[in-house]
Amino acid sequence: MFKVYQKYIVNKFIKKFFLISLIFFSMSVVLGVFEEISFFKNNNGNIFIPYFLTLLNAPITLFEIFPFIFLISAQFFFYELFKKDELLLFKNSGLSNLKLLTVLFISSFFIGVIINTFYYNFSSKLKFFYTDFKNNYSEDNKYLAAVNDSGLWLKDEIDDKIMIIKAVSINNEYLNEVIINIFDKDFNLLKTIQSEKINIDKDQWDIFNPTVTMNNVTETLEDIIHLKTSFDQKKINNLFSNIMTLNITELIRLKSDYEKLGYSSDEINFHLMKLISNPFFYSLMTILASIIMLNVNRNISPFFYLVMGIFLSVVIYYLNYMIGSLGNTGKLPVNVSVFTPIILIAILTLIGLVSVNEK
Repeated sequence: MFKVYQKYIVNKFIKKFFLISLIFFSMSVVLGVFEEISFFKNNNGNIFIPYFLTLLNAPITLFEIFPFIFLISAQFFFYELFKKDELLLFKNSGLSNLKLLTVLFISSFFIGVIINTFYYNFSSKLKFFYTDFKNNYSEDNKYLAAVNDSGLWLKDEIDDKIMIIKAVSINNEYLNEVIINIFDKDFNLLKTIQSEKINIDKDQWDIFNPTVTMNNVTETLEDIIHLKTSFDQKKINNLFSNIMTLNITELIRLKSDYEKLGYSSDEINFHLMKLISNPFFYSLMTILASIIMLNVNRNISPFFYLVMGIFLSVVIYYLNYMIGSLGNTGKLPVNVSVFTPIILIAILTLIGLVSVNEK
């Protein structure tokens, strides 16, 4: 059973967390509206579409900044304790700083579990609707890509022709075991091209030793032919980069499909491990902010705490970004890139915990 002081601390922290989350959500909506209005400025559609899309996209934006919301929430939680002299009251009642931090750590961890289990899956689904809806107004909506058990599938439209492309696997700038069906705009089959290997480094594909079927005549060529497409290696990679639209179950399924295809699953592994480690990361951010607050002058204005929280958030964000980029590009093992920032923050908090209980 929760003790009275534990209930009080948890309720007070949760209220701060929801308040800071609401503030950041509102900021995300305001900034997002400007971006969507800019996107639709030349579109004669419904004027409410940018606002609708902003609301769909804002929850996943909020998810990405939750670590910093925990940090700032802890700062203002302690600021209110200082302002009302409640910390002194806790001490006089026998509650040490260490016990207080333990309650905050556990509370943040369980909030993180709830965020991962429910909020992330909900917000990723909204992000999927956002991407799918916005794609209808984008010039790229005629370019489609999918991965399933049979391989990589691409749909392309260029020069009044429609191409359906299937590849068994992808290896860097090469598609392997490829079949390209080329149709006219009425979907009448014009030509079929088969090849064991195609270079997709540029949008002008190099097709090696193709077998071409046209008008029921099949011919195998001994040289390289070129095919103009809308895709190159970079664009194909980008088509699969928005994994924030997938919930945890879909990420696991896509990871399996990528591995069957031979496509790198490092980004998915990185994202899954980030999700798994998030509750612990949130808790560490809360404790880091708490330790800092217990070591600063208590008469400073809340504006100083806000500036300090933003500064810490920026530093931690870029640390995460740099190390995460190394993991996504394969220059660092995925588990190293995920857990290095967490370990560094954990070391800082452990150093701070050595002296904080004496205050």
